[in-house]
Amino acid sequence: MSKRDKSIDAYRVDGRGKWRLKDVDPHDRGNVASEAQGGKLLARDIGRLAELQDKLYAQDRWALLLVFQAMDAAGKDSTIKHVMSGVNPQGCEVHSFKAPSIEELDHDFMWRTTCRLPRRGHIGIFNRSYYEEVLVVRVHPEVLAHERMPTELVTKHLWKERYEDINAFERYIARNGVVVRKFFLHVSKKEQRKRFLARLDDPEKNWKFSPDDVAERQCWSDYMDAYEEMIQATATEHAPWFVVPADNKWFTHYVVASAVIEALEELELDYPKVDSAMKKRLRSARSALEDEK
Repeated sequence: MSKRDKSIDAYRVDGRGKWRLKDVDPHDRGNVASEAQGGKLLARDIGRLAELQDKLYAQDRWALLLVFQAMDAAGKDSTIKHVMSGVNPQGCEVHSFKAPSIEELDHDFMWRTTCRLPRRGHIGIFNRSYYEEVLVVRVHPEVLAHERMPTELVTKHLWKERYEDINAFERYIARNGVVVRKFFLHVSKKEQRKRFLARLDDPEKNWKFSPDDVAERQCWSDYMDAYEEMIQATATEHAPWFVVPADNKWFTHYVVASAVIEALEELELDYPKVDSAMKKRLRSARSALEDEK
């Protein structure tokens, strides 16, 4: 097993053992000695990811769905930007899910994300996802009133039922060739405060800050409880969670890149092989090109 594999295994949650959020230190750097080493490893992985994505696209059989969840300022955007910097944009789509629209509220809670699942041969990235429905909605139950669900269906079993629905959905898409990897970028409350202040101090980053971010910060404990229960309930072998330390962004990028590469390498991707009939046609095409004056 490579050093990279050992590093990501420490953060993988797949339902096969007891797991608690407190067991993951947001400041952990695994076995990577320094930011400089992490940068070299990431550069290597960006190249490898580009090779694998090219084969994924050419083979056109599998799809890869990457789900990112985190507290504000944990680094979702920068992680997507850095890790996916080498892939071909033709084969990768990013979808950010914010507050539901009126149309989206007129459908079931997974409708808007289901419409954005990646096609075969593509990588799809969800920046937030259907998991918001067991996070934000759970911490702020008043949001349910806007979802127009029949009152008799909003019971004490709602969250358990939504976990079941999510697990069934992910099992379904996995059985249809969509490889699912989910990432919770685990930032500490102290580091979030530091990043919020940096956004306020830098005029070019003011746009990234909302006063609502401070209000949500007051619910930190409730969110941590919701994240822990959610991950425990929805971590499976076919759709594992990676709880990634996020206080050091460079380490976050490295772990996510490693997990994505591992998922693609497990597929044993390769370029499509041409049969004898096609090879004959290719030889004819070559002859025609070479005979041109």
